[in-house]
Amino acid sequence: MASYPPAVPREPAEANPTGKPRAFPFAARARASPYYPALVHPVLRRVLPGAAASALGDGMSAVAIAWLALELAPPGSRGLWVGAAVAAYSLPGAAGAVVLRRWLRGRGGARLVFVNAVLRALALGLIGGLAIAGVLDPVGYVALLGVSSLLSAWGVAGKYTLIADLLPAEHRIAGNSLFGLADQLSLMIGPALAGVVTALAGAAVVIAADAGSWVVLAVSYARVAPLAARLAVRPPPARPVAPAPVDAGGWAVIRSSPVLPGLMAMSFVFYLLYGPIEVALPVHVASDLHGSAALLGTFWAVFGVGAVIGELSAPFLRHWPVWPIMTGIVIGWGLAIMPLGLPTPLWAGLAAFFAGAVIWGPWMSLSMAVLQDASPPGALAQVIAARSSLLILAAPLGTAFGGPIVAALGARGTLLASAVATIVLGLVATAVLLLRRARHLAAAGE
Repeated sequence: MASYPPAVPREPAEANPTGKPRAFPFAARARASPYYPALVHPVLRRVLPGAAASALGDGMSAVAIAWLALELAPPGSRGLWVGAAVAAYSLPGAAGAVVLRRWLRGRGGARLVFVNAVLRALALGLIGGLAIAGVLDPVGYVALLGVSSLLSAWGVAGKYTLIADLLPAEHRIAGNSLFGLADQLSLMIGPALAGVVTALAGAAVVIAADAGSWVVLAVSYARVAPLAARLAVRPPPARPVAPAPVDAGGWAVIRSSPVLPGLMAMSFVFYLLYGPIEVALPVHVASDLHGSAALLGTFWAVFGVGAVIGELSAPFLRHWPVWPIMTGIVIGWGLAIMPLGLPTPLWAGLAAFFAGAVIWGPWMSLSMAVLQDASPPGALAQVIAARSSLLILAAPLGTAFGGPIVAALGARGTLLASAVATIVLGLVATAVLLLRRARHLAAAGE
């Protein structure tokens, strides 16, 4: 059983005879932070730099993948190939979560991250090398991108499974948030860095650099895998706790849980309703606000700062009831987006988008904590992979619907419709929770 430095409580006021606030040493303040156990963990502290480097590379590829598609595609079909490239970098992960379950289930979290990182590094490195050599065509490009993303759902599953295996329940939200913060900060920096490197050396060099970042991640997880197995606070049982559901896969475990089906349904609709925003916001900036690409970049920069602040708050919410927080995030996001769908001043729209990002920020860490707590140890990776395969489809579907909706309602109308529908989703989820609670109380009183 692993031991972790506990959070140090503040010294009681009566222990200070002067009655004045006692200076709290920096080291003690650091230990009192909810992030401290994850930051000093001998495994997590070794893989966090690699995770940040990989997120930075992915943030750079968010720009370079579409730009390289533009460079490779024939002039008359650029839009088609850009869409195919962007889709190929994410959607095959949904298929990989299902098709490769037989071979990947039962593997430890570090091993899952490692195999995904190796595949990403090989495929992206091949793309970069072929493009630099001038022998890559659009068909080969899209095919290699699809191969690179085949294990993406399992990579996400491995990361959060490792956190659950290494940290006790009370520290998992902080561990989730720590890695989420690395993702958010790196993804904020990555696109700007990619713009500079692409202008100087080309998109192929950026993708090759992303491949290198995946190599760093693979080496990080390969080095800690034996140590992670020794320090696991909840090692996988010799035989599964619930053999039938575990053997049947993540979806069987989800169906057998009293809480996971509701979380999956709410998450899917939440992401689906977000999709049209990615279509409507650029049109809103260009048509309604008569702004430029710089203004659109300002919106997303404001969102990124707000999301980081929201992510930082997640560990401080761990003592609150999780379901009211989750439904509150859904309702709060809808309310925050609503001003974008109304004829409000620019400053109000930016402030609303910032507030929405702060509200949305803790969602990933909290939802993952629900999965980590509700899943048997031997099935957690399969459950998270199943979740990832579902949500990989949700936002692209919403984005696909966003085009016709914007054409019918306009950009502001689409933003308003998304906000109202999201609020309704949160209210429906709240009503379901209250109904279940009332039934539980009634059954307890009989």
